[in-house]
Amino acid sequence: MVSGKGRLLVLEGVDGCGKTTQLQQLSSWLPKSGLMPYGSQLVVTREPGGTALGGRLRQLLLNPPDDADPEPTAELLLYAADRAQHVDRVIQPALNSGNWVLSDRFTGSTMAYQGYGRGLDRDLIAELERIATRGLIPDMTFWLDIPLALSIERRGDRQEDRIEAEGLAFLERVSNGFSDLADARGWVAVVADLPVLEVTEAIRTALQIRAAAWEA
Repeated sequence: MVSGKGRLLVLEGVDGCGKTTQLQQLSSWLPKSGLMPYGSQLVVTREPGGTALGGRLRQLLLNPPDDADPEPTAELLLYAADRAQHVDRVIQPALNSGNWVLSDRFTGSTMAYQGYGRGLDRDLIAELERIATRGLIPDMTFWLDIPLALSIERRGDRQEDRIEAEGLAFLERVSNGFSDLADARGWVAVVADLPVLEVTEAIRTALQIRAAAWEA
């Protein structure tokens, strides 16, 4: 039987910021960190694509057929559908069972990419967030803050998906959006252009401090 409350932890940032690496680091450390309640499990997931339906939506969003490229509002609604399914089938059940959830992206990415990047109505996006998440707010969000030029360099020659292939001006708006959101929503900003283990240690330290406050 789990003795504590479930927690939702989220990693946010532009593509190439190191989220995947830090997700792997956290997922191997957290279960043995002593921070999680006795008997709880760590659920590692992502958006889009954290469910069977989400996997189909991810393909449509990132690598659609030539004749099925979603326009911005359709794109926004597909992300909202992915999130609603994700919260209902994965995140909320895990939290209700006292487990911890570690997610690669959540609502912040939609606001940054579709709100700031695409220029869609941010109030509308906020309302869609509320509907899709049923009001669920992460317990802690880490924003991996990295110079945009370095994030592009890190992506290298790998094949870009539809979002990654957007122009520099779009990516600059997204990066600025993440910065604004980190300030407005109380995210933990992590300097991400440091060596991997230094970034990992910064995240661990911030999480240990926050977890101590949860227990107080």
